[in-house]
Amino acid sequence: MNRESSGYTIIYASVMVILVALGLAFTHLVLRDRQIANVNTDKMQQILRSLQLDVTAAEAQAKYTELIKNAYLINDEGVKVEGTEGITPDDPAFSTELGDATAKGLPVYEAEIEGSLKYIIPMSGTGLWGPIWGYLAIEPDGSTIYGADMGHSGETPGLGAEIEHAEFTNQFPGKNLFRGAEFTSVAVMKPGKSNSHRDYVDGISGGTITSRGVDNMLLHSVGRYKNFLMNLHIANQ
Repeated sequence: MNRESSGYTIIYASVMVILVALGLAFTHLVLRDRQIANVNTDKMQQILRSLQLDVTAAEAQAKYTELIKNAYLINDEGVKVEGTEGITPDDPAFSTELGDATAKGLPVYEAEIEGSLKYIIPMSGTGLWGPIWGYLAIEPDGSTIYGADMGHSGETPGLGAEIEHAEFTNQFPGKNLFRGAEFTSVAVMKPGKSNSHRDYVDGISGGTITSRGVDNMLLHSVGRYKNFLMNLHIANQ
């Protein structure tokens, strides 16, 4: 075949595209298990950070298995969904993400820290440039926050991205999600401002929209757990 002909060019390009596609597909298949393991490890680290424990990737699996005593799904009434309990990365709670339309419930994790039970719940929301998310660890009273961890996919470094740093998340321990019998969440306020109706933390200076995103995430995402938390709150009053 004439290598200078258009037919040769088309055939050559088509063969190269197929070879590259096959190579990428093979690489994805070979690395798939490792990618899943890395995602699971990162999720375990986030959950552990909400318990005020910052561990390496190598330590995450063992520490998670040591501290997480149970995990399960709950329905909208805050009641545990039968048959969803477990404590491995394959359990229904760990494999369920908020916002999944096919999910059978909302995930809850139970951890034991120095003899005290903590309930960890996930959060999801929207920042300035994309998704934000996090985990809250809550005391047995269903109201007091024990710890928090936040993450983002594209917030501005030095501004909205500060939500993932300890200077921001360390404000949450001790804050309450309830005022009496009313779920009020925790407000994220402009630094220097206060809120007489809700417990609050200072937002990120220069990151107003991201701070609002976190406020909305706490109010609406955690609000989906209101009945579950209220059941705990009433039981421990």
